[in-house]
Amino acid sequence: MKQLILMRHGKSSWDYDVSDKDRPLKQRGISDAHLVSKTFKLHAPEIDHIYSSPANRAMHTSMIFVRNLGFDLEKYSVNDSLYDFSGHSVEQFVRQWDNDLHTVAIFGHNYAFTSLANTWGDQYIENVPTAGLVHITFGVDDWSKISAGTTTQMIFPKHLK
Repeated sequence: MKQLILMRHGKSSWDYDVSDKDRPLKQRGISDAHLVSKTFKLHAPEIDHIYSSPANRAMHTSMIFVRNLGFDLEKYSVNDSLYDFSGHSVEQFVRQWDNDLHTVAIFGHNYAFTSLANTWGDQYIENVPTAGLVHITFGVDDWSKISAGTTTQMIFPKHLK
């Protein structure tokens, strides 16, 4: 069985004249990332690896998650394929993972994450919100063969407030 945790970055700020990759989180984004990660921790599976988009807002969200889970940074990587908004690069990246990885969390962006959550999961999601988490399980042992999975968990900040 393979498990994929999709986590969209927290709410970002448009208050600074910086490139898209350099946009920081707003305070709400930081708070929501803490809220979702602490809730996820209550029933979290053991995660084999965490990957993040190189965008500041995604890396900051992932670091909050890593810290709250007490996750080993040796199993953390940043990957350019996750700086994707369509989902095509993310999908190709996931499909080439080593099959020794069973449970993986990725931090990235919309529209990619909503699209993949709806492609791979069995529950329609209108929009994965900022700091939203979707956990999908697949009944296969090969990442290249994942298709229709089961959405086992959705944690959205608005449901926790």
